[in-house]
Amino acid sequence: MTQVVRIVGFETLDAGQRAEAARILREALAHAPAAYNGPGEAEAQVETFFTDPERFALAALEGERLLGWVGGVEAYSHSLELHPLVVDPARQRSGVGARLVAALEARAGEMGKLALHLGTDDDFGGSSLFGVDLYPGVLGHAARVRATQGHPVEFYRKLGFEVVGLIPDANGFGKPDILMAKRISR
Repeated sequence: MTQVVRIVGFETLDAGQRAEAARILREALAHAPAAYNGPGEAEAQVETFFTDPERFALAALEGERLLGWVGGVEAYSHSLELHPLVVDPARQRSGVGARLVAALEARAGEMGKLALHLGTDDDFGGSSLFGVDLYPGVLGHAARVRATQGHPVEFYRKLGFEVVGLIPDANGFGKPDILMAKRISR
């Protein structure tokens, strides 16, 4: 019997679930070279969502099992940054990520935000931009970006996000950060 997935605030997680949040962060982003792989990095990132007043997170639970989580970072007065979105690899492509983004969108709307924004790095070869010299004509490249090997740009597009820019070479030559945003209210 499948249990109902519920979305809860991070502040309700117990110590074991916090440890799971760090494991999921590490494993969900294992393909990215610079993503929380060092000792204690994932745990330190999770902790920021309990200690930094400009950050909060929402978790997806099935019973007491943590399936994934999404963070919100207040970087602008009217737009909330989505950072990070991670789902346990065993539960990816099952709707958990979409549910977490929808919950974050609802929370952002309650906060009076007009938009969600995010950066989705390609430092692993997952998009058509990897390894490409994006100068000149950066915005032309942004208009044509496509996922090639599991990059989440297409996932976010399905949820209504648009590519709004690029930071070329953000992670080294040919390793851009793809900037995406979505209006959530008028």
